[in-house]
Amino acid sequence: MRPDFSRRTTPSVVVRLLLWAILLLGGAGVSVWLDLQWFRPLFFSLWFHLLAFLVGWVLMRLAFRAAAAGGRELARRGKSSPDTPRLETDTLVTTGIYARMRHPMLFGLALVPMGLAFLVGSPSFILFIAPLEALLIAIMVLTFEEWECRRKFGAVYDDYAKKTPAVCWKRDCLKALFSH
Repeated sequence: MRPDFSRRTTPSVVVRLLLWAILLLGGAGVSVWLDLQWFRPLFFSLWFHLLAFLVGWVLMRLAFRAAAAGGRELARRGKSSPDTPRLETDTLVTTGIYARMRHPMLFGLALVPMGLAFLVGSPSFILFIAPLEALLIAIMVLTFEEWECRRKFGAVYDDYAKKTPAVCWKRDCLKALFSH
Protein backbone atom coordinates (compact mmCIF):
# COMPACT_ATOMS: atom_id res chain seq x y z
CA MET A 1 0.00 0.00 0.00
CA ARG A 2 1.47 3.35 -1.02
CA PRO A 3 1.44 6.23 1.48
CA ASP A 4 -0.98 9.04 0.76
CA PHE A 5 1.04 12.22 0.33
CA SER A 6 -1.93 14.22 -0.89
CA ARG A 7 -2.73 15.40 2.64
CA ARG A 8 -0.84 18.55 3.49
CA THR A 9 1.35 18.90 6.53
CA THR A 10 0.41 21.89 8.66
CA PRO A 11 2.83 24.84 8.91
CA SER A 12 3.13 24.29 12.66
CA VAL A 13 4.46 20.76 12.14
CA VAL A 14 6.83 21.89 9.38
CA VAL A 15 8.25 24.68 11.56
CA ARG A 16 8.79 22.30 14.48
CA LEU A 17 10.52 19.73 12.28
CA LEU A 18 12.77 22.41 10.77
CA LEU A 19 13.68 23.80 14.20
CA TRP A 20 14.47 20.30 15.42
CA ALA A 21 16.71 19.60 12.40
CA ILE A 22 18.48 22.96 12.77
CA LEU A 23 19.10 22.28 16.47
CA LEU A 24 20.55 18.85 15.81
CA LEU A 25 22.67 19.68 12.77
CA GLY A 26 23.76 23.06 14.10
CA GLY A 27 24.60 21.56 17.46
CA ALA A 28 26.71 18.86 15.86
CA GLY A 29 28.59 21.38 13.74
CA VAL A 30 29.23 23.86 16.54
CA SER A 31 30.27 21.11 18.93
CA VAL A 32 32.88 19.67 16.56
CA TRP A 33 34.34 23.16 16.18
CA LEU A 34 34.38 23.57 20.00
CA ASP A 35 35.98 20.15 20.42
CA LEU A 36 38.82 21.12 18.13
CA GLN A 37 39.41 24.17 20.37
CA TRP A 38 38.86 22.71 23.86
CA PHE A 39 38.78 18.89 23.77
CA ARG A 40 41.18 17.98 20.95
CA PRO A 41 42.88 14.97 22.72
CA LEU A 42 39.55 13.45 23.79
CA PHE A 43 37.93 14.18 20.44
CA PHE A 44 40.66 12.17 18.67
CA SER A 45 40.63 9.28 21.17
CA LEU A 46 39.56 5.98 19.57
CA TRP A 47 38.49 4.49 22.93
CA PHE A 48 36.36 7.51 23.75
CA HIS A 49 34.63 7.26 20.36
CA LEU A 50 33.99 3.53 20.71
CA LEU A 51 32.48 3.93 24.17
CA ALA A 52 30.53 7.03 23.14
CA PHE A 53 29.18 5.24 20.07
CA LEU A 54 27.83 2.38 22.20
CA VAL A 55 26.12 4.79 24.60
CA GLY A 56 24.73 6.77 21.65
CA TRP A 57 23.37 3.62 20.03
CA VAL A 58 21.51 2.69 23.24
CA LEU A 59 20.11 6.20 23.64
CA MET A 60 18.93 6.33 20.03
CA ARG A 61 17.22 2.94 20.38
CA LEU A 62 15.41 4.23 23.48
CA ALA A 63 14.49 7.45 21.67
CA PHE A 64 12.98 5.61 18.73
CA ARG A 65 11.17 3.14 21.00
CA ALA A 66 9.52 6.05 22.83
CA ALA A 67 8.60 7.74 19.56
CA ALA A 68 7.26 4.47 18.14
CA ALA A 69 5.15 3.74 21.23
CA GLY A 70 3.46 7.13 21.03
CA GLY A 71 3.25 7.07 17.25
CA ARG A 72 1.59 3.66 17.10
CA GLU A 73 -1.10 4.70 19.54
CA LEU A 74 -1.72 7.95 17.65
CA ALA A 75 -1.89 6.10 14.32
CA ARG A 76 -4.45 3.64 15.74
CA ARG A 77 -6.71 6.09 17.51
CA GLY A 78 -5.84 9.68 16.55
CA LYS A 79 -7.54 10.07 13.18
CA SER A 80 -11.25 9.83 12.55
CA SER A 81 -11.08 11.57 9.16
CA PRO A 82 -8.94 10.62 6.16
CA ASP A 83 -8.50 14.35 5.50
CA THR A 84 -6.52 14.89 8.71
CA PRO A 85 -3.09 16.32 7.78
CA ARG A 86 -0.01 14.15 8.12
CA LEU A 87 1.54 14.06 11.58
CA GLU A 88 -1.66 15.50 13.06
CA THR A 89 -4.60 14.05 14.97
CA ASP A 90 -8.25 15.03 15.08
CA THR A 91 -9.18 12.77 17.99
CA LEU A 92 -7.83 13.10 21.53
CA VAL A 93 -5.97 9.89 22.36
CA THR A 94 -6.12 8.89 26.02
CA THR A 95 -5.46 5.16 25.72
CA GLY A 96 -2.31 3.05 25.82
CA ILE A 97 0.76 5.05 26.81
CA TYR A 98 -1.34 8.24 26.59
CA ALA A 99 -3.32 7.01 29.60
CA ARG A 100 -0.08 7.35 31.62
CA MET A 101 1.36 10.59 30.16
CA ARG A 102 0.23 13.28 27.74
CA HIS A 103 3.52 13.58 25.81
CA PRO A 104 5.27 10.20 25.63
CA MET A 105 7.04 11.09 22.40
CA LEU A 106 8.75 13.93 24.27
CA PHE A 107 11.07 11.36 25.82
CA GLY A 108 12.17 10.24 22.39
CA LEU A 109 12.58 13.77 21.08
CA ALA A 110 14.58 14.80 24.15
CA LEU A 111 16.86 11.74 23.96
CA VAL A 112 17.78 12.26 20.29
CA PRO A 113 20.22 15.17 20.87
CA MET A 114 22.06 13.23 23.56
CA GLY A 115 22.10 10.07 21.45
CA LEU A 116 23.41 12.01 18.47
CA ALA A 117 26.02 13.72 20.66
CA PHE A 118 27.36 10.34 21.77
CA LEU A 119 27.22 8.91 18.25
CA VAL A 120 29.22 11.88 16.95
CA GLY A 121 31.59 11.43 19.89
CA SER A 122 31.73 15.11 20.69
CA PRO A 123 32.55 16.01 24.31
CA SER A 124 31.17 19.55 24.01
CA PHE A 125 27.98 18.22 22.39
CA ILE A 126 27.58 15.69 25.22
CA LEU A 127 28.38 18.12 28.04
CA PHE A 128 26.85 21.39 26.88
CA ILE A 129 24.90 21.47 23.64
CA ALA A 130 22.78 18.27 23.80
CA PRO A 131 21.42 18.98 27.30
CA LEU A 132 20.52 22.51 26.20
CA GLU A 133 18.86 21.17 23.04
CA ALA A 134 16.91 18.56 25.01
CA LEU A 135 15.66 21.33 27.28
CA LEU A 136 14.68 23.50 24.30
CA ILE A 137 12.89 20.58 22.66
CA ALA A 138 10.99 19.87 25.88
CA ILE A 139 9.98 23.53 26.20
CA MET A 140 8.94 23.64 22.54
CA VAL A 141 6.84 20.47 22.82
CA LEU A 142 5.24 21.43 26.11
CA THR A 143 4.47 24.94 24.87
CA PHE A 144 3.22 24.30 21.34
CA GLU A 145 1.66 20.88 21.87
CA GLU A 146 -0.23 21.95 24.97
CA TRP A 147 -1.50 25.10 23.26
CA GLU A 148 -2.59 23.20 20.14
CA CYS A 149 -4.28 20.45 22.14
CA ARG A 150 -6.20 22.97 24.24
CA ARG A 151 -7.23 24.85 21.09
CA LYS A 152 -8.24 21.67 19.29
CA PHE A 153 -9.94 19.70 22.08
CA GLY A 154 -10.96 22.40 24.60
CA ALA A 155 -12.42 21.35 27.95
CA VAL A 156 -11.98 17.66 27.17
CA TYR A 157 -8.23 18.19 26.99
CA ASP A 158 -8.27 20.30 30.17
CA ASP A 159 -9.96 17.40 32.03
CA TYR A 160 -7.44 14.93 30.58
CA ALA A 161 -4.53 17.23 31.58
CA LYS A 162 -5.82 17.40 35.17
CA LYS A 163 -5.73 13.61 35.45
CA THR A 164 -2.64 12.80 33.35
CA PRO A 165 0.85 14.26 33.81
CA ALA A 166 2.66 15.75 30.81
CA VAL A 167 5.47 13.26 31.38
CA CYS A 168 5.73 10.44 33.88
CA TRP A 169 9.03 9.44 35.45
CA LYS A 170 7.61 6.49 37.40
CA ARG A 171 9.24 3.15 36.71
CA ASP A 172 6.05 1.50 35.41
CA CYS A 173 5.43 4.42 33.00
CA LEU A 174 8.97 4.27 31.64
CA LYS A 175 8.78 0.51 31.34
CA ALA A 176 5.55 0.78 29.33
CA LEU A 177 7.09 3.48 27.16
CA PHE A 178 10.35 1.72 26.34
CA SER A 179 9.21 -1.91 26.28
CA HIS A 180 7.46 -1.81 22.89
